[in-house]
Amino acid sequence: MGRAVSVATCALNQWALDFEGNTERILKSIQVAKSKGARYRLGPELEICGYGCSDHYYESDTLLHSFQVLAKLLESPSTQDIICDVGMPVMHRNVRYNCRVIFLNKKILLIRPKISLANAGNYRELRWFTPWNKARHVEEYLLPRIIQEVTGQDTVPFGDAVLATKDTCLGTEICEELWAPNSPHIEMGLDGVEIFTNSSGSHHVLRKAHTRVDLVNSATAKNGGIYVLANQKGCDGDRLYYDGCAMISMNGDTVAQGSQFSLDDVEVLVATLDLEDVRSYRAEISSRNLAASKVNPFPRIKVNFALSSSDDVALPTRVPLQWRHHTPEEEICLGPACWLWDYLRRSKQAGFLLPLSGGIDSSATACIVYSMCHQVCLAVKNGNAEVLADARRIVHDETYVPEEPREFCKRIFTTCYMASENSSQDTCNRAKLLAEQIGSYHINLNIDAAVKAIVGIFSMVTGRTPRFSAYGGSSRENLALQNVQARVRMVLAYLFAQLTLWTRGMPGGLLVLGSANVDESLRGYLTKYDCSSADINPIGGISKTDLKNFIQYCIENFQLTALRSIMAAPPTAELEPLVDGQVSQTDEADMGMTYTELSIYGKLRKIAKAGPYSMFCKLIHLWKEICTPREVASKVKHFFRMYSVNRHKMTTLTPSYHAENYSPDDNRFDLRPFLYNTTWSWQFRCIDKQVNIL
Repeated sequence: MGRAVSVATCALNQWALDFEGNTERILKSIQVAKSKGARYRLGPELEICGYGCSDHYYESDTLLHSFQVLAKLLESPSTQDIICDVGMPVMHRNVRYNCRVIFLNKKILLIRPKISLANAGNYRELRWFTPWNKARHVEEYLLPRIIQEVTGQDTVPFGDAVLATKDTCLGTEICEELWAPNSPHIEMGLDGVEIFTNSSGSHHVLRKAHTRVDLVNSATAKNGGIYVLANQKGCDGDRLYYDGCAMISMNGDTVAQGSQFSLDDVEVLVATLDLEDVRSYRAEISSRNLAASKVNPFPRIKVNFALSSSDDVALPTRVPLQWRHHTPEEEICLGPACWLWDYLRRSKQAGFLLPLSGGIDSSATACIVYSMCHQVCLAVKNGNAEVLADARRIVHDETYVPEEPREFCKRIFTTCYMASENSSQDTCNRAKLLAEQIGSYHINLNIDAAVKAIVGIFSMVTGRTPRFSAYGGSSRENLALQNVQARVRMVLAYLFAQLTLWTRGMPGGLLVLGSANVDESLRGYLTKYDCSSADINPIGGISKTDLKNFIQYCIENFQLTALRSIMAAPPTAELEPLVDGQVSQTDEADMGMTYTELSIYGKLRKIAKAGPYSMFCKLIHLWKEICTPREVASKVKHFFRMYSVNRHKMTTLTPSYHAENYSPDDNRFDLRPFLYNTTWSWQFRCIDKQVNIL
């Protein structure tokens, strides 16, 4: 009867401009899809070149190499007898488009350009591409000669059309189009399209996965149909981690779910689904059918091919499943760990070095590296040959097999406690105990000699010796002496990263990890060019509150008992003199605000788009039980003063894993000035006027 269709989607760990590796992963996904009986295969957005090419999209080389890969795919025996849907940039009449190229048996069926471009947050598609604004319009596209020689076609359809196979009709969406208020699947569904496809380049944000899943399921709940979503996975060269979650939905229910975090470079989902279920579901939605009778039809590209077989009554079809979402603590444990693994293996370094202070932030970073080691050992145990090969390259041992996380950690992870005369024995002990429990190669050193030498140079030149406030010095002296300690630690971190393996008779160098959290970056509570300056930072997009919850998760799931005392201790920089051997300095007292307050300020500033006055207006209601309007005004002013005074530090912020929508990342997510009028005179006067009225 031709009613059970088999479709495949995938999550691929593509890498920007890695045309060789990207081609191999695309071909492998097609081979897996065919071996599982699929007749249609969908891949992620811009999978041929990798999504994160950024300004490389301007280069003609990127277009050329994408077409070279397309020619190789068209010629491959693996792509025969299956409709292949791949993503690449295409220039049509001197305009660059983000496209899907759909082909079958060495013939291109359709090039479908993206209609709604993503241009918010981390996305800048309008910088490189133009949206296709000609609804339901198709033009002829003149193929490059390297493609003509393979397909025998001079021109192919280019534009907003759908595919009509012998048994069903397929329509394409590309990433952002699912999120748009007028998604193409609405009108396509009314016009009889039964299978919707979506190729995404969607990155991880804490607590975001359910939104994507809900959008897909609601698309088919209202209109009926099958929705197939592919996504990129992994770190493709920058701050983002694309979090997979390939899925297939039918009539409002998920029928196939891919992993969100995994070290598998290629993951393929295949589902066999009954088209009659779609047709009967739609039949009883009278409002949908009335709208369908008036819809403007899409151009249909006829395809002499079926996604079903003629005798498929006995084929089993998928049944709905309950989507299993990770908790935020699991997301922190897995997402940054997978990102670190991609960065480590692709940078061809031999491991990581982390300045481990014995506080929550650096301990959380250490736990993420330990989680990465867990993931690697698990992947190898499950037979992942690529992960095993990468692990052997990293440790420079062709016979090595990572079986135990602590043992692997010892090989690739160095932690370093950098004591000063202001450090307590408690933090030293905490760092040492955690290092023992995760298995890292741990170094204890003292920075006092270097600090004294630097201050000595200053005293010799100026004839003045700065003192801490505790010894009668001014606030300027106090801050400068703290900064010297912090910056010496950065210099030593890089020295030890370059030469520690040399001293151990091992090849290679180490990547330096930073551990400033998103709240401290927002407030600017860090020294410019201190240990927050590193190669990469896996927690730079995560709040202090979430990190504390993650630490508790690690205590329970990794049995890292050393974390209990770290959790119980008040956060401190330990840059000022001890009092009777005890810490006298705490972070929240230094900042003049709590970490909980900082998270609220951050969300209001970035997500709610609130300036000083709007933030005050919102907080007088939110905090009415605990603060007077005058106290709220004082808190808001203090935050904006500190934020604006320290904003310049964001220009040198270490590249961090993006995990929060209130990240202050200056690179491309949170575009602001870094020289402010820090008096905010007009804004603060508006607040004062409102306080007096209240």
